[in-house]
Amino acid sequence: MGKAARKRRWRRPLKRHVQLDLLAKPKRRAGKGKKLGRPPTNGRAGSPHKKRPALDPRNPLHIVLRAIARVGSLRRRDIYKAVRWATITAAKHEGFRIVHLSLQRTHVHLLVEADNKVVLARGMQAFQISAAKLINAAISKDKEVRRRGSVFPDRYHQEIIKTPRQARHALAYVLNNWRKHREDRGELAGAWLVDPFSTGVLFSGWKELEGHDVMWKWRDTYDPMIVWLPKTWLLSEGWRKYGLIGAREVPSANATNHRR
Repeated sequence: MGKAARKRRWRRPLKRHVQLDLLAKPKRRAGKGKKLGRPPTNGRAGSPHKKRPALDPRNPLHIVLRAIARVGSLRRRDIYKAVRWATITAAKHEGFRIVHLSLQRTHVHLLVEADNKVVLARGMQAFQISAAKLINAAISKDKEVRRRGSVFPDRYHQEIIKTPRQARHALAYVLNNWRKHREDRGELAGAWLVDPFSTGVLFSGWKELEGHDVMWKWRDTYDPMIVWLPKTWLLSEGWRKYGLIGAREVPSANATNHRR
């Protein structure tokens, strides 16, 4: 055995320096009954961060955006005006169309059409950013410090609409969601047959309008949302196979995959 080989054989292993152990990142361990990961916003888990499925332009989507609690109720006139301007901003994105919308106290329902999932992502991003800026400005009016930051912190939930029955359920769920949450009572009782915080006044598929040549008559001080007429067959004609929608119809949470 040569001299160099004997040196390699009897050479002591190098010691790991103590400081290296101190700098090593400790392993995270979840407690009993707990899971690792980012804690849910507002104590509620958002939509899971899974890869979005491919989108066929023939299939519209039902989207739910949940707002942060510090914003307060979204069913206010100043918030309505802010979201209305945000729909105008989103309309500038070619291939992306908001067809219907309703504001509830803690969340927003939208029926959307998009050419593909990239167009959908960009259109929704434009809508959320514009709405957040305008809502922050609205709730900061007459205050010394203007609120900044996120308004819709969670990833939006989406459901792809593939059948006429599903389209009919989605339309009824979005436009009559105020009745599910009992917002049709109190000061709005008897004053409005359709939700004023939605695009219900622009919808022509109400049972109450059957056989009439005119739409709802709204107050001169009321400005309806700026949205698109549907271009997909499912939202324009297909849903009618299962009957017109009654303005007093209370949607069931089981009618769609949403329990919100």
